[in-house]
Amino acid sequence: MDGSRKAKEPFRFYTRLHLTELTGLHASTLGELLALVREVNGSCIYHHTHRFLQQHLYLSPEPPNDFAFWIRNVLGEDELAEKLASINTVQFATIRGLRDKIALTIDEYLKKRPAASKKAAGCGEEFNFIKSVSFVLFDNYEAYDLREFIEALKKIPADSLYFHIFESRLRLEKDSNDFSNWLENSLGEKELAEKIARLDPYTYTTEDLRKVLINMFQRAIV
Repeated sequence: MDGSRKAKEPFRFYTRLHLTELTGLHASTLGELLALVREVNGSCIYHHTHRFLQQHLYLSPEPPNDFAFWIRNVLGEDELAEKLASINTVQFATIRGLRDKIALTIDEYLKKRPAASKKAAGCGEEFNFIKSVSFVLFDNYEAYDLREFIEALKKIPADSLYFHIFESRLRLEKDSNDFSNWLENSLGEKELAEKIARLDPYTYTTEDLRKVLINMFQRAIV
């Protein structure tokens, strides 16, 4: 593969400033949680399933999503918590799809165990819904070919890598991550694009993911 072949359009790296806001919505029971999961803004669902990844860029993303954590540690419903924690986030291309899966999992559990709906969190232990607000900014890096892309990939901040791999795909409802889209549609590198698209980024820390991607690009141009 020719690492100096120019793309139709350069890849422009962006980063995002991330803020969180309280919504004022909270749940004390599974029934209340289910109702709110179905109606809150998608940025809430995104925050409560991706918060750990955003805050701990250098640690392995093992802890469950916030819903599972609260259900286990406050309501004591370990079985439901395990079901929610095992949802494979990477298989969902949209927040709507992820939301529907979470809601369906809770709903089916309550139908099988209606007594669980009577458990309520104590005062101060309610589940508080928080939404994620992002401001996207150009990161002053761009690449016209694979070699330039590799050099930029080494320098961009972790937030930029996170944005192009996680956030743009799920929150912006793209069919793939930004890197794969550019490789296939602007550079014509379909094979490399597919390899990157098949990666499960949730199994890496952000910095380990950077190393894996750099290695894949370097091997592609040898």
